Amino acid sequence: MARFTQWIAGARPRTLPAALAPVAAGTGAAAALHRAQGLRAGLALLVALALQVGVNYANDYSDGIRGTDAHRVGPFRLTGSGAAAPAAVRRAAWAGFALAGMAGCALVALCGAWWLLGVGALSVLAAWYYTGGRRPYGYAGLGELAVFLFFGLVAVLGTTYTQAGRVSGPALAAAVGVGALACAILVANNLRDIPTDAASGKRTLAVRLGDGRTRRLYVWLLLVPWLVLLPLLPTHPGLAWAFLAVPLAWRPLRAVRARAQGLALLPVLQDTGRLDLVYGALLGLGLALAGRA
Repeated sequence: MARFTQWIAGARPRTLPAALAPVAAGTGAAAALHRAQGLRAGLALLVALALQVGVNYANDYSDGIRGTDAHRVGPFRLTGSGAAAPAAVRRAAWAGFALAGMAGCALVALCGAWWLLGVGALSVLAAWYYTGGRRPYGYAGLGELAVFLFFGLVAVLGTTYTQAGRVSGPALAAAVGVGALACAILVANNLRDIPTDAASGKRTLAVRLGDGRTRRLYVWLLLVPWLVLLPLLPTHPGLAWAFLAVPLAWRPLRAVRARAQGLALLPVLQDTGRLDLVYGALLGLGLALAGRA
């Protein structure tokens, strides 16, 4: 039976910035519209965190039973290591999804946008079938697209909409920027795993592109978050706060461009997650302060 600390490690807490960043940015965008609401922001955060933990356990379970994690380089996995029974990890995944669903229903009831229940259901299905089911789309190179959609556009714009009842240009720019950084986290992870994924038949985007082009993709994903803000700066100066996060991009960029491999890429994951969180938080803060001016 897995220890409590192993369950915590299996939840992959270093990936949680990808859940925090969109809620921070989306709430800031709502504040810029003078419609930020603390309870709804808290529920959106609970939805995001529960989905992130749920998808981490779901990936642990699905990769483990397929044997993809048999020779893993990255963080600890419950199923692949044999520390926990696959059924227990699967239950943990669905417990996370259930918690996200309950928080999401409460959020929808408060904002009255019942069509968002469909978006929530799609989010859970996307989380499960990333590596689950007979034809997991993560094994077909579509993981980055799903991350951009659900951890960028859906999470940021959904957070803004459930509080403000509409979205804005800054919210859309924030969604693209946060989504790009969330993609960069996955790209760094899959770059590290190219040898083992290729050997196990997991055709991630990194496997399909190869080492060199995956590194170039990572660089571009770290540029996009600031490029999308530039056209809006003259009319929304609060977005300039996000540029304070630029120095945090230097270390992971340097490691990826220096062709770090294997375990040497683990700090890149952590650094990219930190960049995602700080970017989202600064965007949210800048937009909120501009809304109060």
